[in-house]
Amino acid sequence: MKDVKAVRGRYYIQRLVEQGEHVNQDFKYLINDARKIARSVSAFANNSGGRLLIGVKDNGVIAGVRNEEDIYVVEQAASMYCHPACHVDFKAYNVDYGVIVICAEIQRATHRPVMVDEGGGVTKAYYRVKDENITAHPLMVEAWRLRDNPGYEPLYYSADDFVTSILDTLTDRAMSIEQLAREIHASMRSVEDAVTRLAAMDMIDFIFDGDRFVLTRQV
Repeated sequence: MKDVKAVRGRYYIQRLVEQGEHVNQDFKYLINDARKIARSVSAFANNSGGRLLIGVKDNGVIAGVRNEEDIYVVEQAASMYCHPACHVDFKAYNVDYGVIVICAEIQRATHRPVMVDEGGGVTKAYYRVKDENITAHPLMVEAWRLRDNPGYEPLYYSADDFVTSILDTLTDRAMSIEQLAREIHASMRSVEDAVTRLAAMDMIDFIFDGDRFVLTRQV
């Protein structure tokens, strides 16, 4: 195992496990697919950060790490399959005799999006929603690129009728980009461009309704 010295942490890990899986925490028992782990890293990094508890089953049973190579697989996922590469901090906790849980901490990315190499020239960005890693909406990705990358200068809209109609339509309502375009009788291309820039300015946001990402106005 990587040179990570285990410290006592039975009650600390138990408290974390009692929280269950959520937007900032995921349980991992089997670490055998670096690309799959990269999706979790991307999802946390593109949201507010989070932790992988390695050695904990999906049902919350603390079984301990099974393979001393687990840390290397996570590092490989974060450095080889995530672009840009992500840094992961590891801490080991001795939960019981011979039972060690590894906590892998991923911080929110300084510059988003963090893309995952899916193979065959395909890359995807993921976003953590509750206890799931969801493929980010393409316009979310474009808004991140506008806002969070070096050299970006916000392009502020004047309060023209088009932008006003978008914001007014999304006041106290959530809808898909397609619904929004129909509602304000505008082309998809013009609405997509405006939504991307408004999202980069934190004036509107994307929320996942359990089936898809929809738009809502920031308050």
